[in-house]
Amino acid sequence: MNKIEELCKFSSATIHEAMGRNGNLPSGIKPIHSKMKVYGRAYTVMTMPRDNVLLHRAYAYAKPGDVIVASCCGFYEAGYWGDLMSLGAKTKGIAGLVIDGCVRDADDIEAMGFPVFSRGLCIRGTSNHGDGTLNEPIIIGDCMIHPGDIIIGDRDGVVVVPQDRMDEAIEKSRAREEKEEKVRKQLREGKTSIQIYGWDKKFGY
Repeated sequence: MNKIEELCKFSSATIHEAMGRNGNLPSGIKPIHSKMKVYGRAYTVMTMPRDNVLLHRAYAYAKPGDVIVASCCGFYEAGYWGDLMSLGAKTKGIAGLVIDGCVRDADDIEAMGFPVFSRGLCIRGTSNHGDGTLNEPIIIGDCMIHPGDIIIGDRDGVVVVPQDRMDEAIEKSRAREEKEEKVRKQLREGKTSIQIYGWDKKFGY
């Protein structure tokens, strides 16, 4: 098991909390199906509003196991990605797509099992001017994403871990899980959360 696979055993929320509540992408970016999960190294894209040529290039150039992470410059009223691109990306071994924009052909994408995390669905088409950047740092929400950063996404959302902090993320996520398991044990024994955290004494509950 490599380190990315080890990290992806933890939920996005656990990793986010363990890393000091950093690295979360906007909450509007969710899987198009609740069971979808994605993990891998970021291949970053910034495309101009309503233009998707850079996304076609991204899945052609990215390495197997990469996650395409795309900024659409805040323009959401377009379907930047669809079933044909998903098929091409899946065939190349791309691990999934995380896009700060909308997609379309959701039923077909879901049926082929290609993980897509987006702002939502939009049937409106795109242009093909090709402006933007590939595999350079991008910003989504208040999170800076560098090529090669680790992407973990599940039903709760998406978290970004800087590639040089992967060992730290694994260690701290494991420690958080162990701590929470102790809390679960006490809850099963009948204690309340305010007792476990000492809030009954601190706040006089």
